[in-house]
Amino acid sequence: MPSPDDTLAQIRAINRSAAFNSWCAIVVDSADAGQAQISMAWRADMGQYAGFLHAGLVGALIDTACGFAAATLSGRVLASHYAVNCLRPAVGERFIARARVVKPGKTQVFTACELFAVTAGEEKLVATGETLLVPVAA
Repeated sequence: MPSPDDTLAQIRAINRSAAFNSWCAIVVDSADAGQAQISMAWRADMGQYAGFLHAGLVGALIDTACGFAAATLSGRVLASHYAVNCLRPAVGERFIARARVVKPGKTQVFTACELFAVTAGEEKLVATGETLLVPVAA
């Protein structure tokens, strides 16, 4: 079993390999067996017409965090389904997605995530989501 430091390094390497994640400036804050936390700073070019974080990016953060949580247990995965529940406008200086594996398996991994907007150090829950991921050969 890999050490927590090895797991974090592996997930950070995966994150660096994705051009979209680089464009978003997604940071892997933590990763350990069955869980991952990522964050992203707000930029105006990520907003929609009313100035909130675009719902597509809300979904992307949830999908990414869930994929990283699953990868800590299953290796490379692809999403076969994901759902997002937007609870309030995503307005903040920074966004944090915390994901965990709910049920690992050989053919599918079920995960859940909460997305928080952070302003002046205060976190507000803005969305939740779930993903169903399929392990794939490397």
